[in-house]
Amino acid sequence: MATAAARRVKPKIKPPRKHGPDVSIEQTWQMLSKNIKEILNHNASNLSFEENHRYAYNMVLFKSGDILYKGMRQLVAEELDRLAQQEIIPTFPAGTSGDPMQRSQENELLLKALKRTWDDHTSNMAKLGQILKYMDKIYTKSAEVPETWDAGLELFLKHIIRPPIKDRLITAILNQLEFEREGYTINRSAMKGCVDVFLSLNVQSGGPTVYVHDLEPVLLEESSAFYRTLGQTLLDTCDAPEYLRRVEARLESEESRTQYYLSSQTATPLRQIIEDTLLTPHLGSVISMDNSGLDNMVDFDKTDDLARLYRLSTIIPTGLTSLKKALKNSISSRGKTINQTSLGFDVPDPEAAGQNKEENGGSSSKSRPSGAQTLASALKWVQDVLDLKDKFDTIWKMSFDSDREIEAAVIEAFETFINKNDKCSEFISLFIDENLKKGLKGKTDAEVDSTLEKAIIVFRYLSEKDVFERYYKNHLAKRLLLGRSVSDDAERGMLAKLKVECGYQFTQKLEGMFHDMKISDDTMQAYRKHLENATLTPGIDLSVIVMTSTFWPMTHSSSPCKMPIELLTATQSFEKFYNSRHSGRRLTWQPSLGNADVRVAFNSRKHDLNVSTFACVILLLFQNLAEGEFLTYEEIREMTSIEDADLQRHLQSLACAKFKILKKHPPGREVDRTDSFSFNSGFASSLQKIKISTISSKVENNEERQETKSRIDEERRHQTEACIVRIMKDRKHMTHNDLINEVTRLLASRFLPNPNIIKKRIEGLIEREYLERCEDRKSYNYLVSLFALTFTPLLNYFSSCRLNRRRRRCCIYHFYH
Repeated sequence: MATAAARRVKPKIKPPRKHGPDVSIEQTWQMLSKNIKEILNHNASNLSFEENHRYAYNMVLFKSGDILYKGMRQLVAEELDRLAQQEIIPTFPAGTSGDPMQRSQENELLLKALKRTWDDHTSNMAKLGQILKYMDKIYTKSAEVPETWDAGLELFLKHIIRPPIKDRLITAILNQLEFEREGYTINRSAMKGCVDVFLSLNVQSGGPTVYVHDLEPVLLEESSAFYRTLGQTLLDTCDAPEYLRRVEARLESEESRTQYYLSSQTATPLRQIIEDTLLTPHLGSVISMDNSGLDNMVDFDKTDDLARLYRLSTIIPTGLTSLKKALKNSISSRGKTINQTSLGFDVPDPEAAGQNKEENGGSSSKSRPSGAQTLASALKWVQDVLDLKDKFDTIWKMSFDSDREIEAAVIEAFETFINKNDKCSEFISLFIDENLKKGLKGKTDAEVDSTLEKAIIVFRYLSEKDVFERYYKNHLAKRLLLGRSVSDDAERGMLAKLKVECGYQFTQKLEGMFHDMKISDDTMQAYRKHLENATLTPGIDLSVIVMTSTFWPMTHSSSPCKMPIELLTATQSFEKFYNSRHSGRRLTWQPSLGNADVRVAFNSRKHDLNVSTFACVILLLFQNLAEGEFLTYEEIREMTSIEDADLQRHLQSLACAKFKILKKHPPGREVDRTDSFSFNSGFASSLQKIKISTISSKVENNEERQETKSRIDEERRHQTEACIVRIMKDRKHMTHNDLINEVTRLLASRFLPNPNIIKKRIEGLIEREYLERCEDRKSYNYLVSLFALTFTPLLNYFSSCRLNRRRRRCCIYHFYH
């Protein structure tokens, strides 16, 4: 109990000892100042912390804090002055040495001296702060003066970071920075120590640091001058890849400096300086450098250099724009070369031309005319385009990080140069035709799909897809009629890809052609069964393909031909059978599209010849001629009624090609109207089956192309008018510009209509009273015609009578007439 009671008794705290008459404030300060000097001289280990703290406490307690504070500042200032004179100023660089390494060492000594002084000063101020803690807590707050640590920073700034020391320090830092930029090695620790001091000191309370106020502006100015000079030097001495490597190395080195010894806040302005001095003014020149610029990098597949070019281009505002422009120019230039090569614009060698002139008796050789194109040139053009596309696709993925803006520029460039070739649609169709005929033999499904996908890639760039559609229909028709397709699956796969690209309407007629082929097979099976039961059969085995006139492209023109009695009997037999199955249909024979297998007896042996229907008709004229008898060109034309162009081609195939079934008199490679022909009974060949191909150009000549163009123009006129009517029927009223834009947008999937053509179509529709021009002369109204008003109820009436479409049309026609 006594122990517990003793614990509850509070101990008495002795009051602080008052200064008696024997201990004055002056004496207390003398003792404390002596100890502060010892602390500044690094002799604090021999002192009593409790005693020094009590001295400072008593001085503040007895209202002498100002004496203590001012005395402390005075002692610290004197110590800093001593350090400046003894430690820093003696290390100033002499500036007389011409050796960069020696100058760097002198600068390093100065920076290290500053760091030592700073470390010494901060250590002393930390110790003083401990014993003057009561002063910082009471006096500095009431007197509104900096605390001990902050006062030490002010004093260091005033007595150490002052002219000429500050100027020498900044010069030393800039010199060291320049030495390192020039490739020398410096002591980064010394640089970091000095920069840290600058970052720790504020010019004024709450103001910017010495680094921001004094060092950074000069550093950035010097850096700008350095890189401005370096940029011009590199441009004069380096090729494009080396220039880009140097610039990227500079960016990395400056980033490293800001991480190691400069402030991180300097990283952004330093990077901006490099961009403004090395990239922005010179990137265009680097890209277009001869023998090393963008074209050279692309030619030699320098993906690493191109990737570096892309990275550097993306960090400046105008870089990507310059790169896209250069890429478009590069693709356009290569595309122009491809177009010129395919069109036969090769420039002849002057020496070779002179030699040919001598060999030909003074007539100079001419380069191949553009009209005399071959299938090889068409296929080569497409393959060159695909190779170029593959090259830039690889670059886009490996070097340009699959950038969508770059992709758009590449697509635009390909579209431009591809559509500059007037024959691009035909060439692409020929490429697909050649692959679907024989180019896919032995290939796997994946390889077939890859080949067709490549064709679609080029097809996407076409602006006149309706032109391609026309050529593709012709080529597909020939493949189907002549049985030259390698694979029906490949054909339908290509059709599916076209449908995805252009929609159902684009492939509707193409699918109709496949449907006709299937129906024809069924029809021929039924016809052969019919012949088995017939009493009178034709003497030849006839195979017929019935083509719907609206689906097939070649049925608009039927070449005349007088059929021999054997063929005429067979065709009449099929017509009779077909008409018995279908009423109201009319068959028109197309002998120019057919072929025949004929067994011909020569002196040596018999051969099975596969020829066109026209060639078969021509050969049958010679079956009853005695050996040695002739038929003139005019006689053949009169007996067959074949047009001159077709007759000359087929006679040339029979008499002037590799297998000369007929003899031409006089001999030669061209057929004239004065020539005569006889049967070549002495023909001999090791082959049993011989295919006689018709001599014709795979690529259209100028006349054929002009005819195709006129037909396409006519179709476009109708499509444009139909589009205008559809739009106006829906909108009822539209301004001229809105109508032009809407028509252009809707027709862009097939072709790019000319605004002038659209305007003419609008005028034509106004004349035919489909549209009317408003009073403002800038807009149009849709007109509902009387025929349309009366036609609709009639159509509804006949529909209610359950009449099919054809009978409804007939009824309406007779009603109006």
